[in-house]
Amino acid sequence: MTGFGKGEASFGTKKITVELRSLNSKQLDLNIKLPALYRQSETELRNLVAQRLQRGKVDLFVSVESQQVETSAHINREIFREYLRQLNDALAFSGIDADYDAMLPVLMRMPDVVSVEAERVTEEESAALMAAAADAVERLDAFRVQEGAVLIADLLRRVDLIERYREEVFPFEKARTETIRARILDNLSKLGVEVDRNRLEQEMIYYLEKLDITEEKVRLENHCRYFREVAAGEEAPGRKLGFIAQEMGREINTMGSKANESNIQILVVRMKDELEKIKEQVLNIL
Repeated sequence: MTGFGKGEASFGTKKITVELRSLNSKQLDLNIKLPALYRQSETELRNLVAQRLQRGKVDLFVSVESQQVETSAHINREIFREYLRQLNDALAFSGIDADYDAMLPVLMRMPDVVSVEAERVTEEESAALMAAAADAVERLDAFRVQEGAVLIADLLRRVDLIERYREEVFPFEKARTETIRARILDNLSKLGVEVDRNRLEQEMIYYLEKLDITEEKVRLENHCRYFREVAAGEEAPGRKLGFIAQEMGREINTMGSKANESNIQILVVRMKDELEKIKEQVLNIL
């Protein structure tokens, strides 16, 4: 399911921001982008997201802003001063005038003049990062729950439409039977041959029974009822609703193959159209 969540936390002069974006996917596909400083927390972040978000293509972004200028590089003034003294002595001994503009870049490149301290992440800073991530996951989950409620309402509306079309089939069934019977008798009369009326009635009953769609309508009604029960009563109904939709499709297809009547076939096409939309939307539900 699609969704977005954002969490923030402060630690000292730092502002840690975690953003989560998710798209539809049958499984959890998690991609994490975070500063190298926080790489040690990647496994913990993955576990946090996996526990709450069961499915989806999820992107997690971590950014850090500092409220003051900070640098991990430091100039060792004592070493700088000693290099400068030695350089002045060497220039004076050689009778060369000192050019400090030219000397400064050389001095800054001398060993140990500039040192870089490895920045460390404390447990408190890691806790702030995880708190921001937990907040982002909570917000994304709430977003998905809200979207899921809207999708479920749309699915149930389409199930209602399928049932309405199923009810509209009834008036055409009796007329369909009479039409088929009349067509068979008309074709036999054109042949100009004698037929056994009793045997004809038996064969006709057998033929019409093969075209009967009562069982398909009953099963479709049961599938629609079960669809509503699962949608209302289960926490993560998406996969099961997909299976039920497949069963609904089988009954609708069988009705269409047996219809042998234009009005019924039109209603079957409408049911198929709504069912395809249901199948598409079910993929967006956990």
